[in-house]
Amino acid sequence: MNKKGEVSKGLRSLLSNIEKTNNPTERNQLVKELTNSIAHLSLEAIEVNPYQPRTEFDADQLLELAKSIKISGLIQPITVRSLGGNKYQLISGERRLRASKMAGVNEIPAYVRVANDQEMLEMALVENIQRAELNAVEIAISYQRLMDECNLTHEALSERVGKDRSTVTNYVRILKLPPQIQSSVKEGTISMGHARALAGIENLAMQLQLFRETEQKQLSVRALEALIKGQQPARSLKPSTNQPSVIDLEVKKIRDQISHHLGTKVEIKRAQDGSGTIVIGFNSDEDFNNIKDLLVKE
Repeated sequence: MNKKGEVSKGLRSLLSNIEKTNNPTERNQLVKELTNSIAHLSLEAIEVNPYQPRTEFDADQLLELAKSIKISGLIQPITVRSLGGNKYQLISGERRLRASKMAGVNEIPAYVRVANDQEMLEMALVENIQRAELNAVEIAISYQRLMDECNLTHEALSERVGKDRSTVTNYVRILKLPPQIQSSVKEGTISMGHARALAGIENLAMQLQLFRETEQKQLSVRALEALIKGQQPARSLKPSTNQPSVIDLEVKKIRDQISHHLGTKVEIKRAQDGSGTIVIGFNSDEDFNNIKDLLVKE
């Protein structure tokens, strides 16, 4: 039996034992083991969450991610909930799931959750982050899982793991990098400092070009930052006007989340200096009062 088959067999055994046991201590230990395990699941066994608030995905970005997955594989696993009978429901990672389907792969790496394991999940992930041998990508994935699956903000997460908020943010940003760059960070070819500098580049073509140059010339972080600032030949690199910036995409994601939470249209206008406005629409006094109740706690 191949390695992936063994992982699937082990996963089934874990899920079965969690369902059977009535011993809280034993169940917590099994859930902790499951939390830190990566399974390889058939795409056909995964259903999308019908309550997923996000419905629009940029076609060009999906295609680019699909191309990267074909070359480098998927670095950041999705997260699913076990439904029993070898069926799973997506919790987070729909963009990665869609891109994997476009890439024509049959299986996808996934973290599997069971019902009512929130507290154990958080404890296991925080404990896992403390391990000295974790690389930057593994730490970033653990941070992202804590935020996605435990509903933590960057600030709340920084308190949980005892790190500055800026440190947490810098780690999470590297998960927005293309898989080939994440792979190099994971393998130690480039450092976290290199990844942080590359994550600040809005244009994908420029990002990949500077990444390749960094690898080929073994540039230091300072040398890479100098290129990015235009102090070296990279000045001639022209960012594409058609490529949406990482900031724009993040603002759009936040806008959609707020809109879904409030049940109304929301617009966010953001200036270059980071200032801006949030406009919340409503159609009646009833809408207004409902929004007020969601925003203001007496």
